[in-house]
Amino acid sequence: MPTGADLNARRQLASMEAHLGELENQLGSPDIQRDSRRTAELGREHSRLVESITVARRLVEAEDALSEAREMLRTEKDPGMRELAEAEIEEYTPRIEELTREFQVMLLPPDPLDGRNLLLEIRAGTGGEEAALFAADLLRMYTRFAEEKGWKTELLSQTESDMGGFREVIISVVGADAYSLLKHESGTHRVQRIPATETQGRIHTSAATVAVLPEAGETDVEIKESDIRIDTMCASGPGGQGVNTTYSAVRLLHLPTNMIVTCQDERSQIKNKAKAMKVLRTRLLERKMEEENRARSDLRKGMVGSGDRSQRIRTYNFPQNRITDHRINLTLYDLENVIAGQLGSLVDALRNHELNSRIEELSH
Repeated sequence: MPTGADLNARRQLASMEAHLGELENQLGSPDIQRDSRRTAELGREHSRLVESITVARRLVEAEDALSEAREMLRTEKDPGMRELAEAEIEEYTPRIEELTREFQVMLLPPDPLDGRNLLLEIRAGTGGEEAALFAADLLRMYTRFAEEKGWKTELLSQTESDMGGFREVIISVVGADAYSLLKHESGTHRVQRIPATETQGRIHTSAATVAVLPEAGETDVEIKESDIRIDTMCASGPGGQGVNTTYSAVRLLHLPTNMIVTCQDERSQIKNKAKAMKVLRTRLLERKMEEENRARSDLRKGMVGSGDRSQRIRTYNFPQNRITDHRINLTLYDLENVIAGQLGSLVDALRNHELNSRIEELSH
């Protein structure tokens, strides 16, 4: 599929239609049809290409109509015809702007990770128990947003605090566009509010970190059995309270990286090991991606922030019902609804910011 700064819709359309024919020939090949993975890849590319061609055709038709209306206005003397031409110019000018924007988005190279499911890690930061309670609020916010989208969530690991918050919690999120919509949530989230335990009515500031990681498949990261040390233990809860008395909790140590993952939420040791392996594989993929990014001399400017957990990305101010995303200078006075899971306005603003940045980058 054509990409780049060339936005001549007619020229791009001819190129895309030729490429569509090539794709359809490949999809009809018996060799390709025997390879289910390749068939799926080509099928997704075919769908994107058909959508792009549809937009390009609409844009070319609108440009032709606008050109004809301008020519009519230039040559016609009849007042009625001139009025008709002016009306068409007024109609097609904004339509072309909208279709051009849509076409530009279609031409952007897709992020290969956007179709992934994800692991969402939330950790309490500065602020003690209040930070742990805020981590629990963030978990509810994301799980409610996931419910609204029809996604499936599964608890993989949790470490509760004494007051019912979370020092750390990890969930998996499975669903269409899950990573694409939530990938900009990584970073430090700061909360300003009066804690329930505050007797003087003073506003406290605390924080929690969020990491949104594309779920790793078995082919993304190779993990050798000899590179893992597996320990089993009795699961425990906050304050040392026993969760169960069997040796079902699993701790994995990845020897080459000294990375440790613990899972104890299932009563089955086998299930806990499977969940821990999923977390380990995803964290190793994250490390691999970070190393690749550092190795590039020119990182893509269109990223909304670095995705680094240490970067402060958002402030939730409860007394003012205000939420501010510092990366795009967006402030909404709708905190009550956002914290209840209505993240659409924030997610859309972040995605549009990245798309605009990438379009601008391609045009230079």
